[in-house]
Amino acid sequence: MSTVRPATVDDAEAICDLLNQVDLLEIGRAETELHEVVADLSHPDVDLARDSWLLIGGDGRPVGYGLLRDPSGGGRLDLDQYVLPEQQAGALRLFELMEARAVERAAANGADRAVLHLLLNSAPTVDTAAMKGRGWQAVRRHHALTRAVDPAGDPVPAPVPGLTLRACRTEADRRTAHRLLQESFAEHFDFQPRGYEQWLADIDGAHADWTLTWIATLADRGDVAVLRTRDDRAACGWASQLGVLADARGRGVGGHLLRWFFAQYAARGRDRVGLGVDTANRSGAPALYRRHGMAVDFAVDTWELTLPVPAVV
Repeated sequence: MSTVRPATVDDAEAICDLLNQVDLLEIGRAETELHEVVADLSHPDVDLARDSWLLIGGDGRPVGYGLLRDPSGGGRLDLDQYVLPEQQAGALRLFELMEARAVERAAANGADRAVLHLLLNSAPTVDTAAMKGRGWQAVRRHHALTRAVDPAGDPVPAPVPGLTLRACRTEADRRTAHRLLQESFAEHFDFQPRGYEQWLADIDGAHADWTLTWIATLADRGDVAVLRTRDDRAACGWASQLGVLADARGRGVGGHLLRWFFAQYAARGRDRVGLGVDTANRSGAPALYRRHGMAVDFAVDTWELTLPVPAVV
């Protein structure tokens, strides 16, 4: 018989183990890093006592995990849920608890409805038929793309006339990177504006390696693009965000940054790099990545549920 309790930071290792069990079932390899779990549990926007849930099996180990985050300060809320396949009854219990808390938090934000998003692998351990029975529906698909790299095949790209890159080393550069990402992603699916301090908390800015974030500048336009990457994953080097301002697209900036990404990580000894992309992205990014040899590793779906917030009498 399983029980449910809130998570604590001390549960991070057990949660990481659970998530890697789910990874193995869904994509065939363990990819969750402990520091990522710790960052989620330590995020300042998360009240662990009310916004986290651990489903505990009969042997005392977690067999399910849920987390709620509030990226909008309004009605848009993010949920995470991970369960082992044989725990579908417990998964439904987690859905009940998470949905109720999401409505409560949306009400506290002054919203008249709660719009919940949950990211799931396209072949998840969760019973999606049961989710649909609760009103959830898949609304968007993202692909995780990967590519092999090596120093011989991925040298530093030739300079583009009028284009320069600089590492994001100063506070002013970090603020510029934030502005460029907010502007370049403003029209993307489910974009949630974030203030500078919120953005730093989202990316665990205190521990980020800012030498692996680069700003691109055009001589006739100024700062126009940013590439934010991370080298803290065992599986591969990862480009977290590559954003180019709309009026600077079509000038080779995105392609140059992508080739720069390949070269930098090949030089660091990586043999594989990856990034995520919205399959319905209208900026041309999916085609750009395909032209540069990136291929689909696995797919992730965004599931959505809209719930009314009861009126206060």
